[in-house]
Amino acid sequence: MPRPGLRTRPLRTRPLRARILRGLATATAAASLATGLAACGGGDSVTAASDGAASDGTVTVGALSNGAGKETVLTVAAVPSIRAELPKKVRDSGRLAIGVGALPAGFPPLAFVGTDQRTLTGSEPDLGRLVAAVLGLKPVLSNATWENMFVGLDSGRTDVAFANVTDTEQRKLKYDFASYRKDNLGFEVLRSSTWDFRGDYRALAGRTVAVGRGTNQEKILLTWQEKLKAEGRQLTVKYFPDNNSTWLALDGGKIDAYFGPNPDIAYHIRQDAGTAHPTRNAGTFSGAGATLQGLIAATTKKDSGLARPIADAIDHLIKNGQYAQWLSAWNLSNEGVDRSLVNPPGLPLDNS
Repeated sequence: MPRPGLRTRPLRTRPLRARILRGLATATAAASLATGLAACGGGDSVTAASDGAASDGTVTVGALSNGAGKETVLTVAAVPSIRAELPKKVRDSGRLAIGVGALPAGFPPLAFVGTDQRTLTGSEPDLGRLVAAVLGLKPVLSNATWENMFVGLDSGRTDVAFANVTDTEQRKLKYDFASYRKDNLGFEVLRSSTWDFRGDYRALAGRTVAVGRGTNQEKILLTWQEKLKAEGRQLTVKYFPDNNSTWLALDGGKIDAYFGPNPDIAYHIRQDAGTAHPTRNAGTFSGAGATLQGLIAATTKKDSGLARPIADAIDHLIKNGQYAQWLSAWNLSNEGVDRSLVNPPGLPLDNS
């Protein structure tokens, strides 16, 4: 996201991708994605054939996403005062090398290969492009495995990673962060349901909720189940072999809600919108637990001098409303932040 009994963020992040992809086994987007990766050659690191940004600062958010994102054209002017904050080497290069750890299979809606079977799309690459535009730099995206993305940062081959990386105190020993999104879990219910979760576990009394085994959200849900049991109330927890089975159970009224990663839910809500049983998000909860709001952050090599100008670029996008448009395009508005923080408090060393 170890809190006691909870997985570390790398382990939780990768199952998030696996859970999303299992639920996309028959989807057109997954088919296009698999073909696209094969076309790229399947190596450990692939530079995107198209960076998806025009030289005039125009970024088409949600492009080539097969419906995962709402295509939105944004024109972002370079800001000289923020560009001047960049380390001279990066500023003079005219490029921002952006790492995305989406190999081998991608993780929509966050990062995956688009329908042209070449371009990296998703909320993470799109924000990288927007930040590069503010900095007056050409975005150069490279796709790698999760582990090799960090190798790229360590070696200096990559300037910054936009890859759903959670800010943790352990990672801050090696990296600097500029936060840009809340790290949330969410509850998915049928759109017809009147139930909502507003942060109080007592709202779960009498409910039946599905969750993935061995996940951070399972540990949180089981903790709430024990609290309710001690209060003489019941929460029924259900498990299913994959997301398709979970969603069928939700459609059929066998469960009241699914508790999972918020981006996973955001993606499914958009995919399910035109079906007979559309769903909605009934509330979120910090993946870091009740006492700390987890944050997703742009990740740079420690002391590289990049975190501050990237944070200022994100703040500029927030002020201009383009950040909100980016979130909305990917159905992630409930993960928005008021400002980008450089190295904010992260998950503690004993649970990160």
